Amino acid sequence: MMQASSPDSVSAPALAWAQRLVRISTISEQSNQPLIELIADHLRTLAVPIRLTHDDAGRKSNLFATLGAGKPGGVILSGHTDTVPWAGQAWTVDPLGGQVRDGRLYGRGSADMKAFIGLCVAHAQAFLEADLPFAVHFAFSYDEEVGGFGARHLIADLKDAGLAPTHCIVGEPTGMVPALAHKGVHRWCCRVRGHAAHSSQTPKAVNAIESAAQVIVHLVEMAGRLRTQGPFRPGFEAPFTTAAVGVIEGGIADNVIPQDCRFNYEFRDVPGSDVEALQAEVVACARALEPAMQAIDPATGIRFEALCSMPSFGAQADDAAVQLVRRLLSTRETTLVGFGTEAGLFQRAGIPTVVCGPGFIDQAHQADEYVSLAQLASCEAMLHALRQLAQP
Repeated sequence: MMQASSPDSVSAPALAWAQRLVRISTISEQSNQPLIELIADHLRTLAVPIRLTHDDAGRKSNLFATLGAGKPGGVILSGHTDTVPWAGQAWTVDPLGGQVRDGRLYGRGSADMKAFIGLCVAHAQAFLEADLPFAVHFAFSYDEEVGGFGARHLIADLKDAGLAPTHCIVGEPTGMVPALAHKGVHRWCCRVRGHAAHSSQTPKAVNAIESAAQVIVHLVEMAGRLRTQGPFRPGFEAPFTTAAVGVIEGGIADNVIPQDCRFNYEFRDVPGSDVEALQAEVVACARALEPAMQAIDPATGIRFEALCSMPSFGAQADDAAVQLVRRLLSTRETTLVGFGTEAGLFQRAGIPTVVCGPGFIDQAHQADEYVSLAQLASCEAMLHALRQLAQP
């Protein structure tokens, strides 16, 4: 049986698995199959039942594995396998090197969140040998970074299979402090169709960029209102719902009134906010602009495309999953995080959920991303404590 790590030292097998996963490129635009198959092959040698679900193109996979098949309920250990890219960042180490230096594991995905997945896989045999009275489930998804699309398929498959885990731990980087809540992330693309003309003939044209700018100004005004009027959720770095424009593109030349413009924007909502109402307000602003546009050209207009929607997550300190992790870590401490995770999806599926994992979001998505070995040791101690439970 794998021995527990010391308080400041991660075990060699666990670190090796974390390095192995970091060394496989799984940028969201690429396939994650090599990583999934590596894990699946290992679990098959342990005779662990595996369920694989795929994206529509069959290029990416979720893995759901049950250690202790047939046992009731169970605890999900959840992580996403995809990462953000690193092009254009000033790395001083190989993003796929999995290098250990100065008490840190470096590489893309080391903090977010391959190290957590690696530790879970490294403990698979130990979980089986512990002969727990409940199941332990691994839920490793694709495409979390671009909208949580993989987890939706994975959760739907669990329902179809009649599986009903009773707890879920999402191992995103919280510094090994249980997180009770995070904001949602909701993105849209706004596409404006105008009417082109020579820039000397503005009355004959519909300037797509200017129409887009009016919608953007309204978004900025909404952001200001949300900042001053709420709703508020104390504990977040920004304790209110935020709005931001991230991408804008339009026009072909200085002397051509632009026919097309598009921009992407997002809301990051505190739990309890009504994002549908916020989006309806943006759409209403756009609709109010269209009559003047279409008086010049009926073919003009503004349309919206939903890009992603990751629901917010909010738990109470006495929720089952929160109590479980606090017991495993022997702590009463909790936190809130500003970044989005798949926790809200599991919670909405009726599974008590908490977010808790090694590392810090300040290191994620950055050049020279890393997770400290001390954080990995703390996470490994949590997994060891899980193996000792009589019930979750």
